[in-house]
Amino acid sequence: SVKAASMPYFIRCVFGLVEGTPLRDLVFPVPKKKEADPLAVDFCGIKLNNCIGLAAGFDKNAEGVIGMLDMGFGFVEAGTVTPLPQAGNPKPRVFRIPEERVVINRYGFNSDGHAKVKTRLENLKASNLLFQPGRAIGINVGKNKTSTDHVSDYVKGVQQLGEYADYIVINVSSPNTPGLRDLQKGKELRELLEAVTKTRDSLPKRKGNGPALPPVLVKIAPDVTEHGLKEIASVTKETGIDGVIISNTTIRRDFGF
Repeated sequence: SVKAASMPYFIRCVFGLVEGTPLRDLVFPVPKKKEADPLAVDFCGIKLNNCIGLAAGFDKNAEGVIGMLDMGFGFVEAGTVTPLPQAGNPKPRVFRIPEERVVINRYGFNSDGHAKVKTRLENLKASNLLFQPGRAIGINVGKNKTSTDHVSDYVKGVQQLGEYADYIVINVSSPNTPGLRDLQKGKELRELLEAVTKTRDSLPKRKGNGPALPPVLVKIAPDVTEHGLKEIASVTKETGIDGVIISNTTIRRDFGF
C-alpha cells in the first residue's frame, strides 16, 4: 500500500520492504554472483536497473515513491496530479466482479494538487533521493475537472513539477474526466503537446549522465479508433515528444458479462 511505502526507511527495512537489505535477502534470496541484469534498459536516455515499473494511479500524490523503488521497481510514476486539489468522483467509485476477474474504476483524478505534491518532491530532493542511478520517478499530470483552459493546466504541471521528474507524462487517456479524451484529437493534441514541450524546454538543465531535460510522453486511451491512432502518431512525430504510453481504463463493456 502507499501507506506502507511511505513509512520511515528503518521500518521498511524491518519488514523486508527494501531491496538489498539483510532481511529482504533472507526472505527473498538472490544469487551471490552479480551478473548483468537482463531486465536493465535504456529508457529515453535514463538507464534503469530493470524495466518493470509501477504505473500512475497507485501513488497518486507522490507519498511512497521511494518506498516502492526500494522494493525493486525500476521506475515509479506518481499521479495523476492536477493543479488544484480535487476529491474525484463520489464514492463508491471502484467495483469488483471477482468471477469475471474485472475491476471497474471511476476515480476521476482525485489529487492533492500541485502545491502539496511539489512540497513532497522538494523534501525528497533536499534528502538527495531524486535522480538516483538505475531508477526513475515519473510525474503524471492532468487537468482539473472544472477547468476551462486545459492547456494551461498541463503547462502548470510541467512548470511546477517538471524539475523534480525523471520523466513527465501528459495524461489525456482517462475516461473519468469529462472531455479529457477529446484532447487526443489531432488539432487539440498538437496545441497541447507544443505548449508542454515548449515549457519543458524552459526548465533548468541538469548535469550528469541522464537527459538534461525530462523526457515528455503522452498517455493515450485503449479505445482510440484506427484513424485516431494515425492522428496521434502524426502529431507525436511532428511535435517531437519522446514517447507514448498505452493505455488506461477502457470504456468497453462488451466482454460478455
